[in-house]
Amino acid sequence: MTTPEHPSPAPQPQDPAVQDRVHRSSAGIASGVMLLALAGWLGIDAIVVGHGRTPWLALAGLLLVVPLVVAYTLRPAIFVNDDRLRVRNPLRVIVLPWGTVGDLRSGYSNEVVTVSGTRYQLWALPVSLRARKRAARQRARAAAAGGAERGGLLGAPERGGASGEPPRAQTDKAMDDLKQLREDRCTADSAQGEVTVRWAYEIIAPALAGALLTAILAALG
Repeated sequence: MTTPEHPSPAPQPQDPAVQDRVHRSSAGIASGVMLLALAGWLGIDAIVVGHGRTPWLALAGLLLVVPLVVAYTLRPAIFVNDDRLRVRNPLRVIVLPWGTVGDLRSGYSNEVVTVSGTRYQLWALPVSLRARKRAARQRARAAAAGGAERGGLLGAPERGGASGEPPRAQTDKAMDDLKQLREDRCTADSAQGEVTVRWAYEIIAPALAGALLTAILAALG
């Protein structure tokens, strides 16, 4: 008597890994690249053609300046997914599960506030007052155009803009998205946990070494 074979259950497909959405400052990146190019040009020139302590001073200056330029221009970024907000600031990395985020505030700077009241600035989303003013002027022109259409001689009906949304500054749009995601996910089980903060020693250590070497060379005269 043969026993019928029972086919083994087919393996369930695994969910693809959810990739983080990244927010960065294009203006910060552009300025960082320009500053690094300038520092490299001046520093390498001083190292190659300098005399006496000049090459050592140039090397110490590069060791101090380059990490700081990278930290404050190229490094800042915000990584977002459905479970947490990871903020990479110049000298720290802060991981905040959505359940720990109490508020996201926009003023002269953008910041995240934990439920305990601790504030962390969002360096990757700098506030541009010029962009806000430009968006405000666009909203005013759109409102004036809408009023003219409503008050026309033929009583033409009001028509919305192409997107149906009022113009907003780019960083303000990003903050709106973060606020909406926080409202949607703050009570999810997978979005609970504790806030963790890690110092960026890969930035701090070489900058301190450069500062120390510069101070020693300056003291030696």
